[in-house]
Amino acid sequence: MLIRSLQSEDFKDVEKLIRESFSNTEYGYENEAELVERLRQESHYNQMLEVVAISDNQIIGHGLLSEIKVADEDRKWIGLALAPIEVSPQSQRRGYGKALIKELEKRAVELGYAFIIILGHPEYYRKLGYQLASSYQIHAPFDVPEEAFMAKEVIDEGLQNVHGVVQYSDAFQ
Repeated sequence: MLIRSLQSEDFKDVEKLIRESFSNTEYGYENEAELVERLRQESHYNQMLEVVAISDNQIIGHGLLSEIKVADEDRKWIGLALAPIEVSPQSQRRGYGKALIKELEKRAVELGYAFIIILGHPEYYRKLGYQLASSYQIHAPFDVPEEAFMAKEVIDEGLQNVHGVVQYSDAFQ
């Protein structure tokens, strides 16, 4: 398996993968491909933070990090949100999702980001070092199950003194 940055010729294959992968989940497809398109149009989009996993010359996985802010009344901290990430149904449970996340975390550090926020499956992300965002006094801007809203420091003390409500980019609306 190879993990590399997304290239423009990958767009159609990634869109197909997103639709296929999310259609087979408990919540179903919820316009994740359209979200990715909107995120790519934002001024702070960084192609280094969108990766694909390739096996046998086919894209089998994809992940994207995008900038978010955590804000209180006085301050704002810039971090990243992991959304979406997907692996083709026939390639799941083989470590590809974990490999994509680890590569994205490495790139986040290289680009100077300190933390990542995720809304996802609690048991899966806990195994990767994510913890309840509420334990850092970080909250979602909408109702979500507390156990599914998580955060991870990708550098030492990356969440020290960070607290408040996450502000997602306009692409999420």
